[in-house]
Amino acid sequence: MEIRSERVQIPASGTKMGGYLARPTDSAPRAGVIVWMEIFGVNAHIRAVTERVAREGYVALAPDFFHRTHPGIELGYDEAGMATGMKGLMALDADTMIADAQAAVAFLRKQPGVTGKIGALGFCIGGHMTYLTACETDVAAAASFYGGGIAAPRGPGGKASTLSRTPKMKGKILCLMGAKDSLIPMAQVDAMRAALKSSGARHELIVYDADHGFFCNERASYHKPSADDAWQRVKALFATELK
Repeated sequence: MEIRSERVQIPASGTKMGGYLARPTDSAPRAGVIVWMEIFGVNAHIRAVTERVAREGYVALAPDFFHRTHPGIELGYDEAGMATGMKGLMALDADTMIADAQAAVAFLRKQPGVTGKIGALGFCIGGHMTYLTACETDVAAAASFYGGGIAAPRGPGGKASTLSRTPKMKGKILCLMGAKDSLIPMAQVDAMRAALKSSGARHELIVYDADHGFFCNERASYHKPSADDAWQRVKALFATELK
């Protein structure tokens, strides 16, 4: 499917949040999908994922939710990139993350031809952001890849635990985790599973024999079998819930 892409500015609580927008070139009605970045910013990999989503027939938007402290960063998957990205991560606050999620949903809904149905997917802290978005907005479908800290006692900025927000979830969520992921212990994965089940949320939680970052082909932890299976599940989720 032919697509076009552009850099955009998203109004967000009196500020501007940068973003990367990709969409099919035809004029058919489309659902929107938010692509939440890792700590490495809206870099080449995240832009490629955004374009991949657009080629599946969605209007895809990758917002820069580090815009308040590290606007426009595009980092590599090396020690320097990790160090800078962690500074952005530590500056996050759940309240402003929710505001940015709401702003991204509103921006997508205003795009020409967008049907009003919105989905989200994201990776690492973007996986956390996806879970938070699923709890605090009306997205119809969400795919959270190895979202770190979801089951931590406190959310970003010391706010309420993201896991405690699970009963507010309205759409369906797909959580994709790695059994070898030392950043997200299996105890936290089990806590996520229990919270989703007890809340009655429509969900699927998959644990692959893979490490953190298994979806990103620019990282040493890339695991193609897991990434391929996860992508098929994401496509099925969006096809069922958004189209």
